[in-house]
Amino acid sequence: MNQTLPSQQHIVVVGNGMVGHKFVESLVEAIAAGDADQDFKITVLGEEPRGAYDRVQLSKYFSGTTAEELSLIRPGFYEDNAIDLRLNACVAHIDSAQSRVTLKSGEIVPYDQLVLATGSYPFVPPFPGHDRAGCFVYRTIEDLDATIAASKGKKVGVVVGGGLLGLEAAKALKDLGLETHVVEFAPQLMAVQLDRQGGTLLQQKIEELGVDVHCSKNTKEVVDGEDCAQRMIFADGSHLETDIILFSAGIRPRDELAKQSRIEVGPRGGIVVDNQCRTSLPNVYAIGECALWNNQIFGLVAPGYQMAEVLANHLLGRASSFTGADMSTKLKLLGVDVASIGDAHGKSAGAKSYTWLDEDAQTYKKIVVSQDKRHLLGAILVGDADSYGALLQYMLNAIELPKNPEQLILPSFGDAPVGLGVDALPATAQICSCHNVSKADICSAIEGGETQLSGLKSCTKAGTGCGGCTALLGQVLNNELEKLGMEVNRDLCEHFPHTRQELYHLVRVGNIRRFEDLIAKHGRGRGCDICKPTVGSIFASCWNEYVLEKEHAGLQDTNDYFLGNLQKNGTYSVVPRIAGGEITPEKLIVLGEIGRDFNLYTKITGGQRVDLFGAKLNDLPQIWKLLIDAGFETGHAYGKSMRTVKSCVGSTWCRYGVLDSVGMAIRIENRYKGIRSPHKFKLAVSGCTRECAEAQSKDVGVIATENGWNLYVSGNGGMKPRHADLLATGLDDETLFKYIDRYLMFYIKTADRLQRTSTWLDNLEGGLDYVKDVVCNDSLGIAEELEAQMQYLVDQYQCEWKTTIEDTEKLKRFRHFVNSEQHDEEVLFVEERGQIRPANNQERILARSA
Repeated sequence: MNQTLPSQQHIVVVGNGMVGHKFVESLVEAIAAGDADQDFKITVLGEEPRGAYDRVQLSKYFSGTTAEELSLIRPGFYEDNAIDLRLNACVAHIDSAQSRVTLKSGEIVPYDQLVLATGSYPFVPPFPGHDRAGCFVYRTIEDLDATIAASKGKKVGVVVGGGLLGLEAAKALKDLGLETHVVEFAPQLMAVQLDRQGGTLLQQKIEELGVDVHCSKNTKEVVDGEDCAQRMIFADGSHLETDIILFSAGIRPRDELAKQSRIEVGPRGGIVVDNQCRTSLPNVYAIGECALWNNQIFGLVAPGYQMAEVLANHLLGRASSFTGADMSTKLKLLGVDVASIGDAHGKSAGAKSYTWLDEDAQTYKKIVVSQDKRHLLGAILVGDADSYGALLQYMLNAIELPKNPEQLILPSFGDAPVGLGVDALPATAQICSCHNVSKADICSAIEGGETQLSGLKSCTKAGTGCGGCTALLGQVLNNELEKLGMEVNRDLCEHFPHTRQELYHLVRVGNIRRFEDLIAKHGRGRGCDICKPTVGSIFASCWNEYVLEKEHAGLQDTNDYFLGNLQKNGTYSVVPRIAGGEITPEKLIVLGEIGRDFNLYTKITGGQRVDLFGAKLNDLPQIWKLLIDAGFETGHAYGKSMRTVKSCVGSTWCRYGVLDSVGMAIRIENRYKGIRSPHKFKLAVSGCTRECAEAQSKDVGVIATENGWNLYVSGNGGMKPRHADLLATGLDDETLFKYIDRYLMFYIKTADRLQRTSTWLDNLEGGLDYVKDVVCNDSLGIAEELEAQMQYLVDQYQCEWKTTIEDTEKLKRFRHFVNSEQHDEEVLFVEERGQIRPANNQERILARSA
C-alpha cells in the first residue's frame, strides 16, 4: 500500500498521450478549485516530439486536419500551471529504491509519486518480411507522415487487421487515393464487437464503398512483387500484391519499464493495478492502455480517462475507485454506422437475443436481454445506429425494458416506436463516456445558466470526444429547460410565434413577398428590429428581389439600406467584387484612382479583396458608377450573404497545383454572388492539399486532389474558430456544384437567425452525418428541390449598386441632408502612414477649437 502523502509532492508522469494529459488536467482542475491540501510540482516526460493529441481522430490527419488542430493542449496550459513538459524524453529505467527515473539521455529525475501512462504499441505479426521498406504502423503522427510520404506515386495499400483501428487505417489509405484492401485473420470484420451476421453486413457495405476485404487470411511472408513493390503470401496459397502495408492488428501494453523494475505484470502483458491504479511498487501508478485491471486491458480512451480521474482524486486524498468500464462504442467506419453495446455476443447465462436484418436498407440490429426479458445486456447496430444512445442507457442504468423488447429494434409501421425518454434517465446516467459526464452534471450546468448546446459542450466537455452523445445531450438540454419552467421557446420575437425556419417555410409555401402580408397571416403587431431584418433576409433568400424596393427597403438594417458597411465615424466602406481574387492591372489602376480621388483608406483584405474606407454617403453613388463602368460590381460586403471565394493560383502557375483553383473559385463566386442567408458565408478553393487558400477554415472549402475535388463545410475562422468537416471526396465539377447548391440551400432553410454555418452544424441533430445524408444521399428526397431553388436565386441576381444608380428616386436616400447636397462636416480624418483614418475624440476636440 502507498504511504501517507507529504505536503510537498513531485509527481512525475511518464507519457503525454491522451490519458496522461487527462490526468494532468484533472489534477490541475482540482487544484484550481481549491480541493488540494498538498503543494504539487508536476513533471511530464513525453517520448514523442509533440504534446498530447487526439488519437481517436487520427484518421482526419489524412484528409487535411493538421497536427495543431489535433492537439489536446490549450495554448499556455503547461506554462500557466508551472508544469515541466519535456518532449523527446524517453525513460530508460525506474529506480524505485531511490524514487527516481533515468532518461535515455542519462538525466535523472526524482519523484515522490510516479505515474506510468505509457500507453500501448501496435502489434505487428512477426512473419518474414514484416519489416520491409513500405511497411508501416498506424499509431502516431510520425507514423502517418511516413505513410503519406511513402504513398506518393503508389497505387495499392493493404491494412493488416480488420478491427476498429484497422478499418480506421483503411479509411486513411483510401483518403490517400490508394486502391485499398483489408486483410483479416478472423473469418469476419470486428470479431470482438460484432457477431457473424453483423460482421458480414459490415463487410458487404465496406466493399460497396470500394475497399476489398479478405477474411480468414493468414499471412505467411512478404516478398518482392511483380506489379507492386510487395507480395503478401497467404497460408492458403493465394497472394495479394501491394505497394504499402499498414499494420493495425491490435495493440499491446507498453509495460517494458515495469518489467525492468520488477513491477508485477500480467501473464500476457499489462501493468497490474488495483482499484486506485496502484502498482505492486509503492508510489508507482499506472493508467490507460498500459494498465491491467482485473485481468483486463482497456483499449478505448474513455476507461483511460476514468482511471486518470480516479488517480487524481486518490492523490488528493479523496475516496475514488476504478471498478471497470463500459466498452460500448459507436463510430462511423468508412462511412458506415457501427455500434456495439455490452454483452453483444450473448455470453451471459440465460441470455436471449432478438435480431432484425433489413437487406433492402442494409441495416442489422440485435439486442441481448436477460433471461426474464427485463434488462438489456447488449446490442449490435450496423448501418443505422440512431438508437445507440437509448439502448446504452437501458443497459448502463438497468432500466426495465418494455413488455416486448423486440420493439426497440423493429421498424415502426404506423404506431409510435417504443423508446426511452430522457426524463426516465437517472441523475447518475452517464451521458458522455469519453469525459465521464453524467446527466446530473448536465443538469447542473443548465441550472447554472447554460441554455445553449454549444455552451453546454464547452463547460461540461460532453459531446467533444467521439461525438456519439451529441443527440442525447441535446435531448437532455431541451427536457431540462422545460422542467425548469424555462419554456423552450424558439419564437423569433413577440410578433411571430414561429422560428426562423418556420417563417422561411411559410414564406416559401405561401409565396409571400411582403412583410405586411406575412404579419397579417402569421403574426401580430407591426414588427420590430429583430423580425423585420430577419424577414427581409428570408424574402431575399427565397425570391432574391432588389432589397431597396419600396416593400423591402424598410426591412433592411443600415448596411443593406445603404449598400455599404457603416464605419465608426459615420462613413462607409466600398468593397467591389473581385471574383476568386483575380484582377487585371487595368482594374487595379481604377481602384487606385478612386482611392486617390475620393481620399479613401485602402487596404487589401484576407479574402483577397480591396476595401475602400471613408466614403461619405453623398459620394457612394459616384464611386459605384466609376467601379461599374470599369467592370466591377457590388461585393455584397454589407449583407448577410456570400462574401468571398479565396483561391490560390492552382495548376495554372503553381508546380504543386493539381487543378485550376482560380477558375473554379471564379465559377463558384459568380454562381453564388448575391445569395443572402441567415449569416454571411465565405468560401475558398485550394489547388492542392498544401492548402494555400485556407479552404478548411471557410463555410465552404474546396480542395483539389488527383481524384477530383474534396468538399469541406461549416468551417469558421472568426471569434470561435472551427475546422471545416469533410463532406465528400473525389467530386467532378458537376457534382461539386450540386452538393454546394444543396448544402447552402439546406442551411438557408433550417438555420436560426444570425447563425453561422459552423454553429448551425454543431447544433443540428445528427450533425455532419445528417447533413451528409441529406446532401450526398438525398435522404429527404429534396435534392432536386434544393437545386432548383438555388438556380432560381442565381437567375434573379442583379448588381444592387447598378440597379440603384439607375433609379433617381433611390439615389435620393444617399444624402447626409434631405434638403442639401452638402457633406457632413462633422466627419473628420487625420493622416497616418500616408493614408486617412478617423479622428479620435481628442483630435476632434482640437480640430473644433482651432
